[in-house]
Amino acid sequence: MSKKPKEEFSCEMYSNKYFMLCAYGGACACGITHTFVTPLDLVKCRLQVDPAKYKSIFKGFGISIKEGGAANLVKGWAPTLIGYSMQGSSKFAGYEYFKYKFSKMVDEESAYLYRTYLYLAAAASAECIADIFLSPFEATKVRIQTTPGYTSKMRKAMPHMLATEGFGVFYRGLVPLWGRQIPYTMMKFASFEKTLEYLYENVVPKPRDQCTKIEQLLVTFTAGYIAGVLCAIVSHPADTIVSKLNKDPGASIGGIIAEVGPMGIWRGLVARIIMMGTLTGLQGFIYDGFKVKMGMPRPPPAEMPESLRKKLAAKK
Repeated sequence: MSKKPKEEFSCEMYSNKYFMLCAYGGACACGITHTFVTPLDLVKCRLQVDPAKYKSIFKGFGISIKEGGAANLVKGWAPTLIGYSMQGSSKFAGYEYFKYKFSKMVDEESAYLYRTYLYLAAAASAECIADIFLSPFEATKVRIQTTPGYTSKMRKAMPHMLATEGFGVFYRGLVPLWGRQIPYTMMKFASFEKTLEYLYENVVPKPRDQCTKIEQLLVTFTAGYIAGVLCAIVSHPADTIVSKLNKDPGASIGGIIAEVGPMGIWRGLVARIIMMGTLTGLQGFIYDGFKVKMGMPRPPPAEMPESLRKKLAAKK
């Protein structure tokens, strides 16, 4: 039986070129997917800020189409594409970078045993930086999508917001954006990594290195979709607050919570679960597919170090 030929890669794992390509892959993964679900995101935002008018997902779509046709459903696509491309670039490359750096701060066995905490710390660090790039475009997107009669063009909206409300308007929602995105990304990467481990150990009928690239990408999509559902639930209250703040810059977080109440803070959750499950699954698929296309090394799910395996075997 002939040996499987050694795979050649376009870059070394964790080299500068590797992280640069991760940034490109992250931009593609987030920019494309978020732009793709712009209609669902628009209806979700409108449902959050004006529940009396839109009432449900289906009514939201119907009213939006009736008021402005199909074009009304893609309002905000430009700030979505640019903002989430920048955010995705920083998030995915940052996660890979921080995960690598944090794992080198401890020994190999500790890095494996406490890997979930490592995933969480790396994800939080990456997202904290990524949201600084996203915040101005998120503020613009929500203003375009939720303010009746407002321009639908980003090139007009951003200068108008800057001229009338000052530079701070673009970062007024940064703290609640962190409150939404950091828990989301921590859950996203940690649950993705753990789900991937579980699928290969308990569901996929053969080892990862025996799977074809397509089979591996399908497993990646499945793990991403599951992670996306969990992310949506964890981060939804903060998402409602971000939508409200960006529509009404004069509002406060406390005032919004008092206005919508404990149940209202969850309004739009079904739409967001559908959106984030699809988004996260597709993001993983595109990001991993980009790595395959570019001939990049793709680290397998975490494996127990041989030294730890021997220690555990000796205790039995």
